[in-house]
Amino acid sequence: MAVDRPGDPPRIITRREVITRVGLTTAALGAAGWVTKLTYDPGGFDVTRHTGERQVRDFRPKAAEHPVMAIAKSSQDPAALTRLAIDAIGGMKRFISRGDVVAVKPNIGWDRQPAHAANTNPLVVAEVVRQVFDAGASKVVVTDASCNEPNRCFQRSGIWRATHALGATVVIPAEHRFREIRMRGDVLDLWPVYTPLVNADKVINIPVAKHHNLSKYTGAMKNWYGLLGGRRNRLHQNIDTSIADLATFMRPTLTVLDATRVLMRNGPQGGNIDDARDMHQVIASLDEVAVDAYGSTLIGEKPENVKYLAMAHERGIGNMHWQEVRYVEV
Repeated sequence: MAVDRPGDPPRIITRREVITRVGLTTAALGAAGWVTKLTYDPGGFDVTRHTGERQVRDFRPKAAEHPVMAIAKSSQDPAALTRLAIDAIGGMKRFISRGDVVAVKPNIGWDRQPAHAANTNPLVVAEVVRQVFDAGASKVVVTDASCNEPNRCFQRSGIWRATHALGATVVIPAEHRFREIRMRGDVLDLWPVYTPLVNADKVINIPVAKHHNLSKYTGAMKNWYGLLGGRRNRLHQNIDTSIADLATFMRPTLTVLDATRVLMRNGPQGGNIDDARDMHQVIASLDEVAVDAYGSTLIGEKPENVKYLAMAHERGIGNMHWQEVRYVEV
């Protein structure tokens, strides 16, 4: 093709050259479009995108002739309540084998002290860690992806000090600890997932029961928000479906719900000690839907009014009618 040089008179472009140039431009744009389509991923906010089987990380033990849920009520200290609840569903050795690497997931989301009941009671977490080690675990990792500044959350909650003293490995969240996993949920598709919580042999979820201003109640299922990196606040536009997606993806070995002190209003982080109430309960369960259904009643909420419980029930994750599961009160 001829090239124009400075000083040359204007050259008339022929019809043949116009057709050739248009063809080359169209081909280039088409190729760019296909590359964009192949490399772009919207990240999981379109609820119509779900295809294929959902991803599941299942850490549950085999079925056994024990209660599915135990509700411990007593004026005893939180550690004693925790022992009562776990013993009533078969004891920690039912869940942990010698040499296991165990991830323990409390709620350490907020820069709050234990009296505010925004985080899991450190004495409950410490007792679970103690029992896991006694059952033969080789390593216990205690971690969460905090909402507030992590170092302050881990220190002020009392959880770092209480569990580190027992030999637990306390892991502060950092960007390099997340990797993208396609979860294939209705809302959560491709998302950064916190690897210390999915790379263990066993996982124990230790949430705190409390009010939540968007989902009405937060406990076991909502506690899995600490599994995610990225801009989690964007999920609030469809919070109930995102919680159901998380509970679909993450099936823990055991759930221990801290209801020793419950945040009744202004959740999830509270801030006023008067918003919390002592209830002196710890609930151990293999059914995170049932334990949340029971937990919601502690703040005066009906389980049927908590939308994500119905979603999880319909997906077969657990039973929102908690009275129907095999449970015991101790």
